[in-house]
Amino acid sequence: DERLPEWTEDSFAGLLMNVAAGRIANRLDFGGTNFTVDAACGSSLAAITLGVRDLQAHNSDLTIVGGVDAIQNPFAYLCFSKTQALSPTGRCRPFDAGADGIAISEGFAAVVLKRLADAERDGDRVYAVIRGVGSASDGRDRSLTAPRPEGQMRALRRAYAHAHVSPADVGLVEAHGTGTVAGDRAEIEALRKVFDEHGAGRQETAVGSVKSMIGHTKATAGVAGVVKTALALHHRVLPPTLHVETPNPRADFANSPFYPNVEARPWVQPDGGAPRRAGVSAFGFGGTNFHIVLEEYAGDVVGGDALGLDRWPCELLLWRADTGEALAETLTAFAQRLDAQGPDRRPSLADLALSVAAAADERAGDATATAAASIVATSVDDLRAKLDRALAALRDGDERLHTPDGVHVSTRPLAADGGLALLFPGQGSQVVGMGRAVGVVFPEARAAFDRADAVLAFLHDEALSRYVFPPPAFTEDDEARQRERLTDTHVAQPALGATELAYLAVLAGLGVEGDLAAGHSYGELVALHAAGVLDADDLLRLSEARGRFMREGAGDEPGAMAAVDCGPDALR
Repeated sequence: DERLPEWTEDSFAGLLMNVAAGRIANRLDFGGTNFTVDAACGSSLAAITLGVRDLQAHNSDLTIVGGVDAIQNPFAYLCFSKTQALSPTGRCRPFDAGADGIAISEGFAAVVLKRLADAERDGDRVYAVIRGVGSASDGRDRSLTAPRPEGQMRALRRAYAHAHVSPADVGLVEAHGTGTVAGDRAEIEALRKVFDEHGAGRQETAVGSVKSMIGHTKATAGVAGVVKTALALHHRVLPPTLHVETPNPRADFANSPFYPNVEARPWVQPDGGAPRRAGVSAFGFGGTNFHIVLEEYAGDVVGGDALGLDRWPCELLLWRADTGEALAETLTAFAQRLDAQGPDRRPSLADLALSVAAAADERAGDATATAAASIVATSVDDLRAKLDRALAALRDGDERLHTPDGVHVSTRPLAADGGLALLFPGQGSQVVGMGRAVGVVFPEARAAFDRADAVLAFLHDEALSRYVFPPPAFTEDDEARQRERLTDTHVAQPALGATELAYLAVLAGLGVEGDLAAGHSYGELVALHAAGVLDADDLLRLSEARGRFMREGAGDEPGAMAAVDCGPDALR
């Protein structure tokens, strides 16, 4: 008895699910309805569906909906084992050829829902907009556990009809994706039929499942997918699905509207086009199906786009001082403060970088601050070790130290009266996926690709960004085809222009402006833009035209060059 918790009335919340919902409403002092929904693995999407309807009926002004599943007992594992649903490898691999079952996990997730006009009035941060919800039952079928595409298709059609959205405009589907052979095949079959009905293009919609990352949280699965998808829309990033090494051949992705996305990629959408849209599915034991249509929020109530990272792989720390001796004293004092705090009490690397940057900024315009040190560190321990190397160089009287891993010291100005030159590369520097990481993290970089797709919408067979960020390649032949497509001069030059515009946008956001601009071959056009001669739209149009003329001029001799010899009047 001494080892067991004392029984109180609050213990009921761990036994009766309806009591759990009631205690939440009690603690938050909510006066609306509270209840728990049981739709098996579709429970939390069922809850969201009911929350949406409650808001539409004006029975509530705010609803909190979610799912919780922490039932991990031997009997539950026995049941799933007897139905041969568990993965023998213990790894959930949705849409992979080697998918062999589910990996049970537990989790809790919740979202706050409000009518959009109310959220805007109240100044709330809006992550995504729910455009429509749909649900359906499988009806009479052959067994309890076998999924039925017909029931899933009904839920999909109802959701998109409610949303007044065509599935052909959806760029991401967060699938139920349990990793079972029968389940994944039935889900792709249902999705494919509905999307094909609306003329969806080949491999234009990314498909994935959060279960590849966190396992199957059963009742929480649907809202977990909604959280992931809402963040994808908020950050304009197509999120990855793990463990897809060889796509399931039965899904025939190459001839379907879908492709399994295995790496984070910028979610490019032409400026002025349809907003980014996504669908989320959750299906429950016994034949219940739910689908929700989400759309990006284009408003700006609480400020601009968020960066795609909240934690960085490294930080830059910068110090300024009048002399090398003064710089050594500053670094020594900083190292001593770190040591005095001890490993367990040190501030985060990001906080250290911010504090150091503030002090350095105060002396940025000080002509006497001629000595400087900068360190790129991946952790506080890494920073501490590199401080010792910087101090050793200063004590030895070295005027400069530059190491490949990010330690830089200079006791005299590198170019006190000099300027910053920007050099832009030409054709031949293009690579499939170039700018992917910067487009994922920086919204201004992704916006450059959005703009390129809009300006050149009618000049290529498909969006320019699709040549730069094609669906993931799973074979060497696929990789070779993607490289060949991007190498086409007519594509390569505007693609380079869009990528270089993306990097320029990031530099501008950081306050970096060039004093001089130059380019190699095609890069001369980007240099003209950087110098203010061409605006971004003209740069993109000229890049496309230049690439097209060169390709046409080459004829049957790929790689040949074309040049025009004329005076300024003829050029104008």
